[in-house]
Amino acid sequence: MNSTMLSSTKIESPWGSRADREAERQIKREAVLRTAARFFNAQGFHATSLEDVAAALAVTKPTIYHYFRNKDEILFECVRLGLEGIRDAACAAEDRGGTGRDRLEALMRQYAMIMTQDFGICVTRTSDDQLGEQSRLRFRELKREIHNHLQSVIKAGMADGSLGNGNARLVAFTVAGALNWIARWYRPDGEMSAETVAHSTVDTLMRGLVPQGASR
Repeated sequence: MNSTMLSSTKIESPWGSRADREAERQIKREAVLRTAARFFNAQGFHATSLEDVAAALAVTKPTIYHYFRNKDEILFECVRLGLEGIRDAACAAEDRGGTGRDRLEALMRQYAMIMTQDFGICVTRTSDDQLGEQSRLRFRELKREIHNHLQSVIKAGMADGSLGNGNARLVAFTVAGALNWIARWYRPDGEMSAETVAHSTVDTLMRGLVPQGASR
């Protein structure tokens, strides 16, 4: 068979397309991150080894290095995913219609749900000093972005009368603190589902934020 005939013959490659290979790589990469996050959340960053993660995934430790340089990078990627999820929810809440109270409640419900999930839990259980210098700066930057969006929605609610008057900055810190703390006490195998925890926590907080006598 000459080269012309070969070039016109469709050969099924066992390696798949570049897009297929990249999709498979992303699936495996996320599996490493999610598994590592569960170990970090359960036993702490320093007590977790990459051998633990590799064994849980039934792969070798060198396989992990095919996707990440080291354990520090894995930790940062876990908290980045958690923080970016909250930030995206905050941006969406700012852009949606309705009163400031409506937008705040939507944001808080998304925030609370993220705090019951692997990467959200990792955010709360990770301290600045566990990250490298550059990762620490990005960690703090993302937290500031979230705070600014949250404060903006609260200010809008105070301005339109759908939220009680107060110090928006202090309210933002209070709300974030309460929602972040879910990650400290929530247990996936506990009596309450993630949805129940999120809705009940937000309902409790909203009762303290709406003006006296206002209907919810």
